[in-house]
Amino acid sequence: MTIKIDKKIVAYNVVKNDDKLPALISEPAAVQQMHESLARPEMLSGTTYKVKTPLSDHALYITINDIILNRDTEHETRRPFEIFINSKAMDHFQWIVALTRIISAVFRKGGDCTFLVEEMRSVFDPKGGYFKKGGKYMPSLVAEIGDVIESHMRSIGLIEENELDAHQRKMIAEQRNKYEVGMKAVEDAGEDSFPPEATLCGKCQTKAVIVMDGCLTCLNCGDSKCS
Repeated sequence: MTIKIDKKIVAYNVVKNDDKLPALISEPAAVQQMHESLARPEMLSGTTYKVKTPLSDHALYITINDIILNRDTEHETRRPFEIFINSKAMDHFQWIVALTRIISAVFRKGGDCTFLVEEMRSVFDPKGGYFKKGGKYMPSLVAEIGDVIESHMRSIGLIEENELDAHQRKMIAEQRNKYEVGMKAVEDAGEDSFPPEATLCGKCQTKAVIVMDGCLTCLNCGDSKCS
């Protein structure tokens, strides 16, 4: 059988005798998945996050670009493709560049990349961590970057939100109201205020754990030692 090639040859592959010729078989297009051979489009859309820590006088600007797979189909998905971190501070330049390249490579490899969040949030600075506004504890700068990646993955639907049920939300709201009287409100809009005697929650890393009905309970995520 003679096949006329009327297009420019851009690649080739060795076909075994027992293989079918895919070009001659009409099949529905396969669902595109993320993999390391996926070519980078000319333009990617993304989001830039500003991170200001007490470890530096200058903020970090973390940009995560996403790729859209299977556009305009029922299988359309948005996946992180690459990450860039910029700052005026050059103290951590070398390892930050290395970190962005490794993270970007994991993004492009395909599969479940959400494990990066837990791995990065488990990195502790030997000099000690710090508290963000709102009382959330960050054990290191790497953990802060991991927290940003988690927020981005949640925003694109890669990580599902762990929503509290109606009973938990009501219970937390009631307990917060009890402590609002006499407390100084946090001036930063959008930040939550928690009792000054609250301790650090091991689950959400927020300084919001109080003794409620004889049990240590987090007013931020609802985690309780008695449940």
